[in-house]
Amino acid sequence: MSSSPRFWLLKTEPESYSIDDLAAAPRQTTCWDGVRNYQARNFIRDDMRAGDQVLFYHSSTDPPAVVGTAVVVREAYPDHTAWDPKDHHYDPKASAENPIWQMVDIRLEHKFAVPIALEVLRKTPSLKGMELLRRGSRLSVQPVSPAEFDAVLQVAEQLAEAAGHSPRVARHKMTPPKGVAHRLGKPKARHHVAKKGGSKNSASKNRAAKG
Repeated sequence: MSSSPRFWLLKTEPESYSIDDLAAAPRQTTCWDGVRNYQARNFIRDDMRAGDQVLFYHSSTDPPAVVGTAVVVREAYPDHTAWDPKDHHYDPKASAENPIWQMVDIRLEHKFAVPIALEVLRKTPSLKGMELLRRGSRLSVQPVSPAEFDAVLQVAEQLAEAAGHSPRVARHKMTPPKGVAHRLGKPKARHHVAKKGGSKNSASKNRAAKG
């Protein structure tokens, strides 16, 4: 296994789970549940490692945009929401004995002062090969190259500076955070409840966008 971190883009619908929700979470950390696509699941299960860097992407909104960065702090473990009949992403084929679906934990690193809209990404020459920009690309978990990750950070800095904010964006760390365990873990016995009209709803607040 390589000691160098990999880079990813995670999609979420902000009305379901936004970067502000992550910022308000305990220790600014959450489990990334709700992935129900096998290729995306395989990325989580087989390739994601603690210390990997993440672009946090708001999808199904106007405009869709990269809104910040996060870091993987816990490696793949069973997504217990899959066998919860009350959960929006319930899968009747999944169980504690046959979990099928996996999730990781991520921690917020940086919220961009100015979100990077999809059209801005499309107009950035160094991102022309990015998976997100490929026609028909719908995966909620996507690999990102180191060069693409750095290019996105550079755009974030430029937009922040143009808007009168500090241009500094935390660059990716080359080693996992202190105390991070490189192992599978037990599912967490907790659900984040979605809010509708200011009251709690029984549906779990899933992170991953569809796909």
